[in-house]
Amino acid sequence: QVQLVESGGGSVQSGGSLRLSCAASGFVYATYSMGWFRQAPGKEREAVAGTTTDGRTSVAESVKSRFTISLDKGKNTLYLQMNDLKVEDTAMYYCAGAPGKYYFGDALLDQSSYGYWGQGTKVTVSA
Repeated sequence: QVQLVESGGGSVQSGGSLRLSCAASGFVYATYSMGWFRQAPGKEREAVAGTTTDGRTSVAESVKSRFTISLDKGKNTLYLQMNDLKVEDTAMYYCAGAPGKYYFGDALLDQSSYGYWGQGTKVTVSA
């Protein structure tokens, strides 16, 4: 059974940093894609970044200069390093997984590419 468990959210002041983690279990394939998405209050869920086990990444333009996605394949753990956080980054952040799938480019940022989702971790950025 696939499980994705996010952690690392919290409250931080504008300009601060946070690192989110997503521990994946139940992945029977060595190849997979994973991504981060976020949903702010009253808004639709949007893509943040995605990556694959061969190191391909895609990052949304709105966060590209501030956020970095990485994957520890040995631990099956996905990370999102968020620097210079802004109030508009306040949202619930979700981890998504696509075991056995090998996406690239825009597909990594497409919610429909992913069949498994975590429960989310909340990030609040204050001015």
